[in-house]
Amino acid sequence: MVRALSFARGLLDRILHRGRSRWGSSAVAVGSSVSGYGAEDAVAGYVSMLAGGVRPDAYTFPSLLKAAAAARGAAIGGAVHTHVVKFGMESNAHATSSLIVLYAGRGDGAAARAVLDACPMRGGTPILWNALISGHNRRGWFELSCCSFVDMVRAGAMPTPVTYMSVLSACGKGKHLLLGIQVHKRVLESGVLPDLRVENALVDMYAECGDMDAAWVLFEGMQVRNMVSWTSVISGLVRSGQVDRARELFDHMPERDTIAWTAMIDGYVQAGRFREALETFRHMQFCKVRADEFTMVSVVTACAHLAALETGEWARIYMRRYGIKVDVFTRNALIDMYSKCGSIDRALDVFKETQNRDKFTWTNIILGLAVNGHGKEAIDMFYRMLKALQAPDEVTFIGVLTACTHAGLVDKGREFFLSMTQTYKIVPTVMHYGCLIDVLGRAGKLTEALDTIDKMPMKPNSTIWGTLLAACRVHSNSEIGELAADRLLKLDPDNSTPYILLSNMYAKSNRWKDVRLIRQSMMDKGIKKEPGCSMIEMNGIIHEFVSADRSHPMSKEIYSKLENVLTDLRSAGYMPDLTEVFVEVVEEEKQKVLYYHSEKLAIAFALLTSESNMTIRIVKNLRICLDCHNAIRLISKLYEREVIVRDRTRFHHFKHGSCSCKDYW
Repeated sequence: MVRALSFARGLLDRILHRGRSRWGSSAVAVGSSVSGYGAEDAVAGYVSMLAGGVRPDAYTFPSLLKAAAAARGAAIGGAVHTHVVKFGMESNAHATSSLIVLYAGRGDGAAARAVLDACPMRGGTPILWNALISGHNRRGWFELSCCSFVDMVRAGAMPTPVTYMSVLSACGKGKHLLLGIQVHKRVLESGVLPDLRVENALVDMYAECGDMDAAWVLFEGMQVRNMVSWTSVISGLVRSGQVDRARELFDHMPERDTIAWTAMIDGYVQAGRFREALETFRHMQFCKVRADEFTMVSVVTACAHLAALETGEWARIYMRRYGIKVDVFTRNALIDMYSKCGSIDRALDVFKETQNRDKFTWTNIILGLAVNGHGKEAIDMFYRMLKALQAPDEVTFIGVLTACTHAGLVDKGREFFLSMTQTYKIVPTVMHYGCLIDVLGRAGKLTEALDTIDKMPMKPNSTIWGTLLAACRVHSNSEIGELAADRLLKLDPDNSTPYILLSNMYAKSNRWKDVRLIRQSMMDKGIKKEPGCSMIEMNGIIHEFVSADRSHPMSKEIYSKLENVLTDLRSAGYMPDLTEVFVEVVEEEKQKVLYYHSEKLAIAFALLTSESNMTIRIVKNLRICLDCHNAIRLISKLYEREVIVRDRTRFHHFKHGSCSCKDYW
């Protein structure tokens, strides 16, 4: 490519120094021919034109500059600019606006503005200002777009509908509401309304800036609306958290295109309503509307949060079937989905297939390896990222520190934390400190973990104290554990977690009197343990189970299967762990409470309805309890089934009677 550009530039330079030839009158035809070429072919066509004695005119340079802009070739663009000047076209609005688009598009805002300022009639030529503003927009320089509009007005140029559309877009994306309101006043004074494009731009500006009341008033006052009008309001409602109102408006749309469906699906994803996102996508297919890559990123993200691997695999097949563009954003979403479904091998396959990896690609695979218990592999991947000259960011280091936790690499964890701050100048957040405390706590270095908390530059949050308390439970350190629980309760007095962890710690140390006091305190304060909920996907449908719930259509069969499983477990030596039962009942009743935990119901359902070689994947809303962890570990051995549980804190891969967490979570 570099050699081709040098060759093209050389041709132009040689022509520039030639004597004047006999000029013909067919530059219009040549200009339209050049517009269909790529940059190199366009230059070759232009050279042939000059060699044939045809003089370039106002129609030639816009086409040539458009080709140069598409190729992002600085050498070609500069050479063509020289010819624009040579042939006296610098005052031509079409040629000058093409130059402005060229320079603004490649990120040289100063050169674009210099071209405009050099034009004798810049004050009265809106086309040049429009080219400058839209060029800044394409680069994401919304502040410059807004400033250019102000300069345009001061220069005496009359804004056109295209101007208003561009500057309103910049105001919306740049969140410049005050300027947007002033532009709105100018629009009303200018007399350009009614113009559907400008009205849509106004609605979208207010929606982007979060002023949904103003957006709604404008939308309701429109005499004519199209899908852009409806979608702008729906997107604004979604961003402001009004998802149900957005859905009501969506359902009343006279027609819905891919963009509208995607806005609604993404709205559910952003609101954490992932099941509704997938249901909306299925409805979209029923309505025979084709998805695009943006839709599929939202769908795959929903699958990731639900651990809906079957639906995620189907989404990938759908993309292949309909030729949907699989860009780096889609691949990153797929890596994240496979990782969150516990299928790290498939995540690695997608990673290997990704040619143009960005920092998010690397970070996703590092995080995926880390949370799935492959700590050393995650660290190796981090070093590969550095060799690929990709700079890590704060999220990357969360993945690396998490990997150190799972691999038990305390020294490495300290080293990474130090390099993050000193080498990469990344200011650690409370999440980074939480990871470091988790590394120390897992290794039993509880005093050092407490010292680290005391030296934090920010106030420790409930996650920090909860992490330390969980480590104290594992290592039976009641002294630091009580301190952590006290601090945690001061921050979040209604949180049941510190009571549960303290009770477990006391039970482990046979301090049954303290266990009773903890439980009595919970009852006196009216604090209830959050009910456990487990989700499992089967044949593309998400099934949800709550502890002791009998609302599932197959409830009778599920409980019967669970009784058989429990019989097999007892025969294999299983004894229920009653330390986390927070009700004052006889031991037999306590056992029943444990037996009907949501993850056990989900596993019984999976054993009933899936093939014997299928991996069972469960998403749990809480930390998995000691009893369920022991039971599932034994189930994986007795039934020769791999069981993957993603709980609130980490993944548990149960296989052949052992767990990837090594009994620490």
